[in-house]
Amino acid sequence: MQLTLMGKNMQHGSDNSEALRQLSTELTKEIAYRQAAEQQLLSAQAALELCASERTLELEDALQALQKSQERLELALDASQLSLWDWNLVSDEIHHTRTEAIFGLKDHQVRGVLTDLRPLLHPDDLHVLRTAMIEHMKQHTDAYIVEYRIKHADGHWVWIEDRGRAMERDANGRVLRMLGTRRDISKRKQGDEELRLASSVFDAGSESIVILDPYYTVLAVNQAFTTVTGFSRDEAVGHTIDFTRLPEALGAQYQHVRASIERDGSWQGETLGLRKNGKVYPQNLRIHVVCNKKGARTHIVGFFTDLTVRRQAEERLNYLTQYDDLTGLANRALFHKRLQQAVEHARQSGDRVVLMHVDLDRFKILNDSLGVEVADEILHTMSQRLMQLLPAANTVARLGGDEFAIILDGALSRSELSDLAASVLACIRVPVAVAVGGNKLVISASLGVSILPANAQDPVALISQANLAMQHAKHLGGDNVQFYTNQIQTFTLERLELEQALRRAIEEGQLEAYYQPKLTLPDGVVRSAEALVRWNHPQRGLLASGQFIELAEEAGLVTAISEQVLEQACQQAYIWLQQGMPIRMAVNVSVSHVRQGNLVPLVKSVLARTGLPAHLLELELTESQMLENTQDTIAIFKELRALGVFLAIDDFGTGYSSLSYLKRFPATCLKIDQSFIRDVMHNDEDAAITKAIIAMAHSLNLLVVAEGVETQAQMDFLKAHSCNEIQGYLISKPISAQALTEFMLERQSAG
Repeated sequence: MQLTLMGKNMQHGSDNSEALRQLSTELTKEIAYRQAAEQQLLSAQAALELCASERTLELEDALQALQKSQERLELALDASQLSLWDWNLVSDEIHHTRTEAIFGLKDHQVRGVLTDLRPLLHPDDLHVLRTAMIEHMKQHTDAYIVEYRIKHADGHWVWIEDRGRAMERDANGRVLRMLGTRRDISKRKQGDEELRLASSVFDAGSESIVILDPYYTVLAVNQAFTTVTGFSRDEAVGHTIDFTRLPEALGAQYQHVRASIERDGSWQGETLGLRKNGKVYPQNLRIHVVCNKKGARTHIVGFFTDLTVRRQAEERLNYLTQYDDLTGLANRALFHKRLQQAVEHARQSGDRVVLMHVDLDRFKILNDSLGVEVADEILHTMSQRLMQLLPAANTVARLGGDEFAIILDGALSRSELSDLAASVLACIRVPVAVAVGGNKLVISASLGVSILPANAQDPVALISQANLAMQHAKHLGGDNVQFYTNQIQTFTLERLELEQALRRAIEEGQLEAYYQPKLTLPDGVVRSAEALVRWNHPQRGLLASGQFIELAEEAGLVTAISEQVLEQACQQAYIWLQQGMPIRMAVNVSVSHVRQGNLVPLVKSVLARTGLPAHLLELELTESQMLENTQDTIAIFKELRALGVFLAIDDFGTGYSSLSYLKRFPATCLKIDQSFIRDVMHNDEDAAITKAIIAMAHSLNLLVVAEGVETQAQMDFLKAHSCNEIQGYLISKPISAQALTEFMLERQSAG
């Protein structure tokens, strides 16, 4: 049992040893495994540390590269002056750079687009920006780019170029976030505006401009170039000027210009240009070479102006300085030049020079009656007649108005000159057909002749003497020829003295109104009188108006005379009214008052000063005066008629009037001219005209006055045909106020 137990114990010890060995083996293996694992861990740790070190180095390199990239980006942004922005549309918050540089504002001053930026937007640009953004948000565009103006903090407007793109959208496509850039383009805009302005000036300039390269190829032309040359831009630009293909004259000329450009770098002067249609035209050309900073030629710029119109104007001006534009005859300047030449030639050769001075008679009346156009037509016709009649004349000239001068060589005798002068007057008298109503007019003229050296020794005296002779012919009634004599000069000097005396007479009150009574035919009562001017000349006594009124008209004194007569006549009529003898006072109207438009104020003033009622004043206007400025004249006399003043048409039947004017003119009376009354008993035509005038006047409810009645037979004829009033020597000649007072008192006593 003990053995058994020992055996069992030994066996059990053996088993423990085995277990220990196994455990030791396992421990050894575990230790080895752990050592191997530890070794692996150490190796792995070393590898990791190496990898981490390498990664760290890589990250450091990447970070350095990123920093460099960021620096380059910042430099690029600074260089491009771009501002980056990031806009949250949900919160309206915006983040951006360079806020102060662009807007002049700090970053904290611009936190929202709608709150901070939109109020700064230029009103005119709001629609542009809104449209661009909406189009992009609707995904119609990949991005948007727009230019608009923003108000800078200091108050001026800044042009912005804005680019943007939607970066985030919700499920419905609504934009949540946008990114973009903006930059200040004000300088570019200013440059664009300057370029636009320069382009506008280039294209709108009146001077033609062409820009060439150094090889004479056209680079640009302006609108004036195309207008002048006829070549379009497409036809000109890109083409090289081939000097060899120009016409010979132009080719040689432009080769000279080119040589000057190559030598001097510029050329200026007048030359010829060629239009597209092949026509040559004059031009003023300036060419300059443009060089770069290194002195190399880059462009050739030409400026030229078409001188065609200027040349035509110069030719026209040259013509007008020597010839009359209306008639084509030599004008006054050329006449003096030709006369001087003729006189010098006569002095050298011993010949004579004959000067004829022609003036159309009463042409002013015709001009006033029929108008300027008809008058010009007549002057042109007369000029052509003189040219055809006098082809051998040295010069036929129009001196101005209706005056002509004829220079002749002195080979003709006195009788031949007389015949030639008569032929001149005869050719002028040939009836002229005018456009007004198809009428034919007969014009006469006055002609004066002076001869060098018989009368004058120099051109000035010759002109003066011919003019004096012409004036004398006109004074004698016109339509005649007068050769200059010393007697004519004496007569002219007398007229000059008379004019000076008349001026003194007006100033000193030497003019006096005389009165010719008018007899009312039905009852034989004097109810009106006409005031006529007389001159109490200190040496020559009482002068009738016919002795000085024509001179007064020529000297421009008739207006002053008319005013004095109107004042005296109204004063006297008022005196007669106070004496119980109301007389309707007729006074002739000066056409100058009608032209100047001061007749109505004058009449009002005189009536107010004298106290004469308006219905006792009658103003007489001749038929020819009535037709001058018809509308104005009618308006003036309607004003006078509205005042109550009577209006008479004097010398009726002697003018060129149309009867249509009569119904428009506010007349109260017609005066039959004495030329019809003079032969009314012996001339059936005068009698018929007189009866017709009376009947027509009565049909228009007008009074009829016949002037120049000198016989009882004339008076009986007029009374038989119902003429209202007569005046003339049969009743009384013009007499003083005192004499007419006695005349009326005697008739009252006799009645």
